[in-house]
Amino acid sequence: MTATTPRALLGAAIPAPSAARFRPDELAALAALDDLLDHDIAPAAAEADAAGRYPTASVAALKRSGILQSGLPAEWGGLGASHRVSLEAQVRIAAADSSVAQIFKVHDELTREIFVYCPDELRPLLSARILDGAILGLAVAERGRKVDDPWRTVATPHPDGGFTVDGEKIYTTGAAEADLIAVWAFNPAAEGAADNFLLGLQLNLVPRDAEGVTVHRDWDMLGQRATDSGTVTFRQVRTDPALRASVPGRAPLPQNSLRYQAGFAAVLVGIGIGALSAAAPFVSSRARPWPSAGVDSAADDPVVKRLAGELASGLAAAYALTMQTGDLLDAFERGLLSRTELAVPIFAAKSAATKAALAATTDVFALMGASATRTGTGFDRYWRDARTLALHDPVDWKHIEVGANVLSGWDPPPGIYT
Repeated sequence: MTATTPRALLGAAIPAPSAARFRPDELAALAALDDLLDHDIAPAAAEADAAGRYPTASVAALKRSGILQSGLPAEWGGLGASHRVSLEAQVRIAAADSSVAQIFKVHDELTREIFVYCPDELRPLLSARILDGAILGLAVAERGRKVDDPWRTVATPHPDGGFTVDGEKIYTTGAAEADLIAVWAFNPAAEGAADNFLLGLQLNLVPRDAEGVTVHRDWDMLGQRATDSGTVTFRQVRTDPALRASVPGRAPLPQNSLRYQAGFAAVLVGIGIGALSAAAPFVSSRARPWPSAGVDSAADDPVVKRLAGELASGLAAAYALTMQTGDLLDAFERGLLSRTELAVPIFAAKSAATKAALAATTDVFALMGASATRTGTGFDRYWRDARTLALHDPVDWKHIEVGANVLSGWDPPPGIYT
């Protein structure tokens, strides 16, 4: 690999990115990321998973790579990278450590959307912070019997132009050690908020160490453990007026929920690739062939080869669908296609990625045999991560939504998961 050539994934099943799809500077950024993944992030993944806390050293390495600036618009000093680059990076990071990939995913998505809907005066300030290595975390979800229960986190306007934020957030990916936490709250005083909840939504960027912010470090899940996405409470947190990150009426963007879905597909594909890539040397060096195969190596067992090919093919198909959604996101933001033309392919990619990732992370054990289940081999991490991440929203709703469009031409309305 040269300094400007990213590697192929899964042998020749998923070829290396090429100049036909990426600019030279984008290829160089991905190649630099590959090197960092090999030397810094992948070796630390098992330990970060075992600790179940924010992968501080891995995120520090991510900051050194420059990839955190890739989604920053070129006019503000960033790479101005395409969505395809973002999804490619998420796949590659997830193959090494999917928790780090999800932390990057949140930062990249926030960077891309905030620069669209924020007050004009925030852009130079935020770009300077990101160029200096700042990473953004997210605090949006709240407890409730239903996902769409009314929000209890409130942003009360302050005479200085900022807000006082009170509330509790869960599933706060990246917030535990973020430089700035993106906190969504409801501003009841916003014009039109009484009639339209969306007009009352207010995003503020809050330093993690701001007075009144408590990161509880109570994340204890089966997988995605190093995202450290536990509870964060905000008690009388005074926000900086300069860090007001949204203007009522500009947010949310119609593609936001779809970009999130595409990113989850990318991370799931990366987990599956990571599992199969990790299994390959085990099959060659430690697994035993079945006697009926009449071969000396499990890698030559036809049943093992058949299953490996099936898993790789599923991942390659899901990868191709997911990467295409990056192009569609760019086209949508240029006004070249409708939201439905963006949404339905993303739903299909999410479905394919979920199926391929769960199959790969489950059936790699059939490739390797019983010895791969020994405590300490670490192959269970891939399944735990895929199983946990795939529960972000029920994939069967993606099937229903695709089916509704196919059967009746239904147009998915903008929503939290649609």
